[in-house]
Amino acid sequence: MRELSPCEAAERSLIKTYRKRLWNPFIAAVKRYELVSPGDHIAVCVSGGKDSMVLAKLMQELLRHSDRPFRLSFLAMDPGYNPENRRRLEENAALLGVPLTIFSSGIFDVTAQVEKNPCYLCARMRRGALYAQAQALGCNKIALGHHFSDVVETTLLGLFYGAQLQAMMPKLHSKNFPGMELIRPLYCVHEEDITAWKNYNHLRFLQCACRFTENRDSSGDGVGDSKRQEIKLLLRELRRGNPNIEKSIFQAIHGVQLDTFPGFKHGGRAYSFLDHYDSGAPSVDNAGQE
Repeated sequence: MRELSPCEAAERSLIKTYRKRLWNPFIAAVKRYELVSPGDHIAVCVSGGKDSMVLAKLMQELLRHSDRPFRLSFLAMDPGYNPENRRRLEENAALLGVPLTIFSSGIFDVTAQVEKNPCYLCARMRRGALYAQAQALGCNKIALGHHFSDVVETTLLGLFYGAQLQAMMPKLHSKNFPGMELIRPLYCVHEEDITAWKNYNHLRFLQCACRFTENRDSSGDGVGDSKRQEIKLLLRELRRGNPNIEKSIFQAIHGVQLDTFPGFKHGGRAYSFLDHYDSGAPSVDNAGQE
C-alpha cells in the first residue's frame, strides 16, 4: 500500500481515527447553529495555531463532502511574528495543503505598548483586520477557531472577572462590516481532542508568540498574568470531582432561565424583573417554586 503523505494522513485521521472526537462535533455545530449556507464565501482565518489549522482542514473536508455549494478562502495575518514563526506558519500550511493568503500588520507592536488588557485589544484589532481583508476578497463570512473549551472558559471569565453572565456566540453579525458574519464551526469541539489529533500526526504549530504569552510561559506557575490560563487550571481541578463540569456549563448557556434573574441585558439595553413584576404573572424562584 502506498505510504500517505503528511497531508493525506492528517486528512484521513480527521474522518477515521478522530471522526467521533473532531468530525462529528464539527458537523453537529455546523448544522445546529446553521453556520454554512449555499453560496457562502467563507474566509477561514488561520493564525498558525492548532485550532485554526484543524478548522482549515475540517472546512476543506466539509467542502469536499457537501451537497450545498460554497467557497473557501484561507486567510492568515502576520501581526508581527518573528521570522521563525512566520516560516513555521508557511511550512505548516504547505505541509497540510492549506492555500494561504498572508498579509502583514503591526498589531503586536501596538499592543506591546498597552499595559491593561493587551489580549483584548489585540483580538479586536486582529478581528477588524481580518474582516477588512475577507471583505476585500469578496467573502461574506469569516470562520474563527474558537472551540468548546474557549466557550466554557469565556463564560467563567465573564462571571469571575467581568461581573456578568456572558457567553461566546456560535455566530455573529458584524457591527462594523455590513453584510459580514463571524462563525465558529469548532463550537462543539473540545481542545483536548484537537491536541490529540495534533500529536497523533506529529505536528508542531504556533503559540500566540507575543510578549504577553512569553511572560506567561516563563512564569514559574505556568499562569503568569493570564486569567484564561488560570481558568483552565481551575477547570482541570474541578474535573477531578466532576468529569462533566464543562458539559454542564455549556448546556447551561443554552438554557438560561431569565425568569430567575433580577436583571439582564438585551440589545445593549438593561432590563429589571421589576419591569413586569406587577403584571400579575406568577414569580418563580430557582427551585421552581412560587
